Amino acid sequence: MMKFMLLFSRQGKLRLQKWYEPYPEKQRRKITRDLINTVLARKPKMCSFLEWRDHKIVYKRYASLYFCAAIEPDDNELITLEIIHRYVELLDKYFGSVCELDIIFNFEKAYYMLDELLIAGEIQETSKKNVLKAIAAQDMLQEETDTEPKSILEELGITG
Repeated sequence: MMKFMLLFSRQGKLRLQKWYEPYPEKQRRKITRDLINTVLARKPKMCSFLEWRDHKIVYKRYASLYFCAAIEPDDNELITLEIIHRYVELLDKYFGSVCELDIIFNFEKAYYMLDELLIAGEIQETSKKNVLKAIAAQDMLQEETDTEPKSILEELGITG
């Protein structure tokens, strides 16, 4: 089971974090800071798996972003690497060659995609097509709520 997933830049800026186990806020900040420093200090040719504290860390760099997941020590690293890759493929399909700015300005979409892919640290949906359909449905729903006509009172500025 995945414990948490972090996305961060080469400069060490945290761009997305998803925690599947409860940690106190202070411990989250310390884990994030220590893990980012550990991963960024590694050379590019080094293995993408490392044992860190009581977790196994699996990470992969795509362009300027690092995708990093912490799993239980007995979990399969290659499956986790495949989950990370699947998530990047989904982001790429949706944004069209995803970049760091897409994550920054559309973080709610990135979180939604991750939630469609994983639930409680376990893979929920393996089909990219199904995940993208759910995201398209959410986009349509959001467009409907954005374009709904306002009531006369709202247009006059009397209510809400």
